Amino acid sequence: MTHLYKGAKTREISFPLGGIGSGSIGLAGNGRLVDWEIFNRPNKRSFNGFSHFAVKAERDGKLLDARVLNGDMQSPYVGEPVRGGPLHSGYGFGPESQTMAGMPHFRETTFRGEFPLAEMTFAEPAFPGRVRLTAFNPFIPLREDDSSLPAAFFEWELENTDDAPIAYTVCLSAGNPFAVENAAYRYGEVGGEREQKVHAIKLSSNQYSPEHARYGDITIATDAADASYQEYWYRGGWCDNLEMYWHDFTQPGRLTNRQYGEDERPAGRKDTASLAAHLELRPGEKKTVRFAISWHFPNVENYWNPNPDGPNGWRNYYASLFEDSGASARYALAHWDRLYGETLRFKEALFASTVPDAVMDAVSANLSVIKSATALRLTDGSFYGFEGSIEDTGCCEGSCTHVWNYAYALPFLFPRLERSMRELDFAYNRREDGRMSFRLMLPLGRDRQNFRACADGQFGGVIKAYRDWKISGSTDWLRSVWPAVKGSIAYAWADSNEDKWDPGKTGVLSGRQHHTLDMELYGPNSWLNGFYLAALKAGAEMAAHMGEQETADEFGRLFQSGKRWVDEHLFNGDYYIQQVDLSDKSLLEAFDEETVRTYWNGELGEIKYQVADGCAIDQVVAQWHANLSGLGEIFDKEQSRKALRSLYRHNFKPSMRGEANTWRLYSLNDEGGLVICTWPEGTSKPAIPLTYNSETMTGFEYQAAAHMIQEGLVDEGLSVVQAIRDRYDGEKRNPWNEIECGSNYARSMASYALLQAFSGFEYDMVRGMIGFKPVSVDAEGEFRVVWSLDMAWGSYEQSEKQISVHVRGGALSLRTLKLREEQTSRIERIEAGGAGVDYRIDGDEIQFPDPVEVEAEGSLVVTLR
Repeated sequence: MTHLYKGAKTREISFPLGGIGSGSIGLAGNGRLVDWEIFNRPNKRSFNGFSHFAVKAERDGKLLDARVLNGDMQSPYVGEPVRGGPLHSGYGFGPESQTMAGMPHFRETTFRGEFPLAEMTFAEPAFPGRVRLTAFNPFIPLREDDSSLPAAFFEWELENTDDAPIAYTVCLSAGNPFAVENAAYRYGEVGGEREQKVHAIKLSSNQYSPEHARYGDITIATDAADASYQEYWYRGGWCDNLEMYWHDFTQPGRLTNRQYGEDERPAGRKDTASLAAHLELRPGEKKTVRFAISWHFPNVENYWNPNPDGPNGWRNYYASLFEDSGASARYALAHWDRLYGETLRFKEALFASTVPDAVMDAVSANLSVIKSATALRLTDGSFYGFEGSIEDTGCCEGSCTHVWNYAYALPFLFPRLERSMRELDFAYNRREDGRMSFRLMLPLGRDRQNFRACADGQFGGVIKAYRDWKISGSTDWLRSVWPAVKGSIAYAWADSNEDKWDPGKTGVLSGRQHHTLDMELYGPNSWLNGFYLAALKAGAEMAAHMGEQETADEFGRLFQSGKRWVDEHLFNGDYYIQQVDLSDKSLLEAFDEETVRTYWNGELGEIKYQVADGCAIDQVVAQWHANLSGLGEIFDKEQSRKALRSLYRHNFKPSMRGEANTWRLYSLNDEGGLVICTWPEGTSKPAIPLTYNSETMTGFEYQAAAHMIQEGLVDEGLSVVQAIRDRYDGEKRNPWNEIECGSNYARSMASYALLQAFSGFEYDMVRGMIGFKPVSVDAEGEFRVVWSLDMAWGSYEQSEKQISVHVRGGALSLRTLKLREEQTSRIERIEAGGAGVDYRIDGDEIQFPDPVEVEAEGSLVVTLR
């Protein structure tokens, strides 16, 4: 697996370097610093002035070569379509000079992206040396604060390929984002885990008060032993600043500082500062130098849906950890070795997983969503997410429950953050009768969203609470949310339920059912009823654990009766359908006039936006959730498997060239994908069918693909995953930005479930149980995969004669290990920490009379005969 991009395949790359909920800077495919999303909102296709890295080489006081550390800019070169911009800019004027594309740069570059690490190489015949970049922001499972640092980390490695010593300079220049009344200063101090001198320039402004939403600063810093700096580029008209910068930089030796007084304002233009590190290298010698770009914009406001009746802002979580960007830069440099080492440990464990290349590509790339502007951390550290990001605003607010249903990376890798989403949901979105709003309003405490409940969002919240309980093993946590969980299930038959979901208490939804495709279904259907059934089954188990047997029995009876009805009445022999008479206007009239106006096609006498006899991508999605959460059977297993086969047969399009897509275009021409809904030959397609029916949205595609793999349809699932990642090839689309309703779309994190699907990963930390039953192994019977739960993360490895559960971080207390029975029947010995442990076998379970404690860097090893 290479993940190596060159030439045109780097055109769309923007690799986010930033923390969870703290913003990011994009590393472009040619090395530019783009997408400065550090101001508490999206900022796509942006650049911060002349920000860039550059390098020069000199010997004996003479310049050998100097270049911007970028590769070629990819075409087109006509310029951006800017409306109302300054003269001599925009479309028809070529690329912006601030991109540095017109300055000397490197002819050959490569970009290797294995999230969370990016590596680039730079080569140029005229430059005497090799240059390599490693860029990252810490990504350490279970360590959410270290993974939320507001900084981008850059380590440059230089190698002298000449036959004589060379003095190299690596220089970071950054624009001050503020245009007036700027103040920049340099400081150096000793601190951190090792004695180090930090050279830094802080770029700020006294234009705003400390409470203002735009108040803040950025810092560029290095711990290089030898550094020089220039606090201000030359101020002048036309291109004076860039002319003088290049003049200064290409002089042999160090930068000379420049300062301006308070009375020498830049007349509305933004300043740029430069910080340079100097190294002496012998022939063949390599050295590295580190830089950090950090930021501090502590005040967040709700710009997308302002609160008309009270406070509208809050403090960023990272502002409680660092007083300014200088503090976070010092932290980054002082803790660099540990942060990089732990990030590398995770990356290597993840990429050591023996899953197909396309799967690893999909899993790793979409972890970047939580490092994008899609994510926020509120004042107390709780996690909040948009659905995605438009160019300069969050897209679809509120940690939308029906979208975040699909996002499986956060609950396993950062489970405390995921649980905070449940806590906010049940605390602020719950109406007294159990109805759940599906969008969280900010700032916290303002009135709930008053739109109707969303069936898949509401019941998905129950499934997620069940899953999060099993990941954590914490009964205390379950107890804290249980009343709200129970009430949200019972709302299905509540007299106050405006949507009349299940008034007869049958276990079958029959009323108005809002859903993630933004409209409503009328009449029973497996898609949304599956969520209801899974919630009832999960609720029954949670109620029993809480000692509420009567509630458990009630939920259990409803689950059984609903399951029987769905399997009998909604499966047409090939797949599950919606039971609805499209000509029955009374289904709409049972609600209100607005419903009739919205859904009735008067010209044809037909209800709009329904599935009816269609083959829908989410028809058995609840079984996917159940598999991932340990809930067991929701739909008949054979029928569910047959439905997935039919879904692949009818909905997978190897090429979109002959398809009519009236909706958003996420795949084109000869690209392939799995579409949302089709109406096979012999069925009747509604004149105005299910919304988004002809789209290919990656989150839906991943859930269906992972479910296929879980059910043994490995080739089918893999072909879907491969089709998606072929679309995100670096040239047509950014590999680290799968789009749906905007960029960095949360639903794409459904791809993480592919790891669970291939590994057959099971868990129930209430019981102290984990298990692995890989669906495919190599010819030698070997398999490796990374895993993560609340108390620990690590890797699982198996070969013909040995099985190991390694703990890489945290500590694992284990009472039961589940494997395939053909493995448990061949056990010869089990060790932990080099010492044998007692155990007994019960079918596919290895049970330990005394909990086995495995500390970080320890292993549980099972030897087979």
